[in-house]
Amino acid sequence: MTAIPKLVIFLGIALILVGLLWAYSPATLRTLFGWFGRLPGDIRYQNGNTFVFVPWVSMLLVSVLISIVSRFFR
Repeated sequence: MTAIPKLVIFLGIALILVGLLWAYSPATLRTLFGWFGRLPGDIRYQNGNTFVFVPWVSMLLVSVLISIVSRFFR
C-alpha cells in the first residue's frame, strides 16, 4: 500500500477517536474546545426558524493544522 491510503486510513481512525472522545467526554473537556466554531469571522445568522452557520475561520484553522501535519509526514 502506498503512503496516501495509509494516511487517509490513519486520519479516519483519528477522527473517529476524536469524535468519540468529544461525545463521551466530561464537561470540562468540552469547555476546552468550546471556542471552536465561535471564532471571530465565523458567521451565525438566526431569524425565526432559520439558522445559518458558516465557520469560515474555524475551517481555515483546521486547514492550516492539516497542512502542517501533512508537511510533517512528507
